[in-house]
Amino acid sequence: MASSVRWGILLGGLLGIGGLVAVLSSGFGGDTQAVSNALEGRMAPPFAMEQLNDRETIVRTEALRGAPAVLNFWSTWCQPCRLEHPHLVRAAELYGPRGVRFYGVLYSDEPANAERFLKQNGAAFPVLHDPLQRVAIDYGVAGVPETFVLDREGRVVQKFIGPVSLGELQAVLEPLL
Repeated sequence: MASSVRWGILLGGLLGIGGLVAVLSSGFGGDTQAVSNALEGRMAPPFAMEQLNDRETIVRTEALRGAPAVLNFWSTWCQPCRLEHPHLVRAAELYGPRGVRFYGVLYSDEPANAERFLKQNGAAFPVLHDPLQRVAIDYGVAGVPETFVLDREGRVVQKFIGPVSLGELQAVLEPLL
């Protein structure tokens, strides 16, 4: 009798674990990246953030209007952010002179870390500081890196989740020029 109780408990446990594995492997039934692109086609949420290397300079959403813009949320502790950084720098070098405005937004990181990283790896555009992650929340940022491309009116044209390449940026920016 005791043996059959143990087999019943074991079988029940295995069924429970199997069900849990099935739910987790299904990704909870949806594409999480599809949900987070809700801003595409909408006006970019308003913000006012300090510029990292000039804390007296406040950059507002209005600075993104009148020309296409790229807004990249990143952190120094984020390995994919480090991988995409040269692509963003190169895109800023190519498209900045053509009127595209580039801004980085430091996410959940210390300004001193960012300043060191940019000094070592190059800085081709201003970096803004979002110390309480309020702007990140407004933009629906779930993690870094995430990059938003805006049109001249300030409407979000494309959101990239994960590291963005130069080619991906070119494909979105060229039609906006």
